[in-house]
Parts: sequence; structure tokens; C-alpha cells
Amino acid sequence: MTVPIWLVRHGEASATWSEHADPGLSDLGSAQAVSASQWLSQHIPSDVELVSSPKRRAQETAQPLATLLNASVRVDSAFNEIAAPVPLSQRQAWLQAYMGQTWSEQSDEVLAWREGIIAALNTIDVPTVIFSHFLVINTVVAHIRNAPETLQCWPDNGSCHQFGKAPTGALTLIELGRELSTRVN
Repeated sequence: MTVPIWLVRHGEASATWSEHADPGLSDLGSAQAVSASQWLSQHIPSDVELVSSPKRRAQETAQPLATLLNASVRVDSAFNEIAAPVPLSQRQAWLQAYMGQTWSEQSDEVLAWREGIIAALNTIDVPTVIFSHFLVINTVVAHIRNAPETLQCWPDNGSCHQFGKAPTGALTLIELGRELSTRVN
């Protein structure tokens, strides 16, 4: 039986990627987190495990669903945001360049980040919702598609994307969620 996995992009952050290393959610982001939790509660089994990136915005996005289910959220650094190898003020430019590149152009550190995500997904054996980031979702989609490009889709803030882990261990894409209507920040 295929194990369902949902990857949820965090709600809108209160600061951009180049302004703050770990911002929480904006008011809109908090509303997106509530909306995601309401949608998920209609589509997930009651025994689902909740996992979050260590970033504040991801954990705050997980909280409404955790409250609704009276469940705890396990923090897993494998689902952390990609680490930009530049100062905070240069992160936006680095991100734009990265999104136009292929996996063969990436550093050993970025490739290790990618492999950590896939390895963590391969250990999942129960229905799981993971609260994470734009590029984590893109990394999983690229892996499943065996695609060379780092950018595969434009997941919106608070969007929910469904994957599966087959009995063979293969990861599959079941359905991409809502596409970007807010900017990547």
C-alpha cells in the first residue's frame, strides 16, 4: 500500500529571505496556515504524523493543524530551507540564480541537502504531513521526475502537495497543490 505524504509550503513570512534569517508568519501567512489546516483536515487520515522544518514560519504553519488534531509536531532538519552560501543581503540574488540552474551545477553542500531530503522521505512509513519550503518541494518533484532543473513548480504559500511512497520505496507525485499567487520571499 502506498504511504501518503503531504508537503505543505509555509504561509507568507513576515520578512523577505534577504531581510531576516528566520522570520515568523505575517498576518496573511497565519491565515494561510489556518486555511491549509482546514483543507488538510478534510483529506488526511486521523493517525497522520506531523513534521516541520526547524524554521519558525514552517512551525507556525504546522500549529493550526496540530491544534485541530491535538497532535504534536516533530521538527526534522532534513526538511529545512536550503542554506544560501552568501550574506543575508545577497540571498535574493543567489536564490534567483539558483532557480535558473540545474542540479549538475550545484555545490556538494546543496547536493547533500537534496540527498538528506530524499533520505528522510524514504524513512517515512506512516501517513505524514511535512511543513516545509518552496525549494524543498521543488527538490522532491525534481527527484521524482528525474529532472535536471532545480525549479519544477511554483508552490504558493500555504499550498498542499501530495506525494506517495510505494511499497517498493519509490516516491511518486500524486498531485501538486495551488501554484504561486504570492511572491517568493
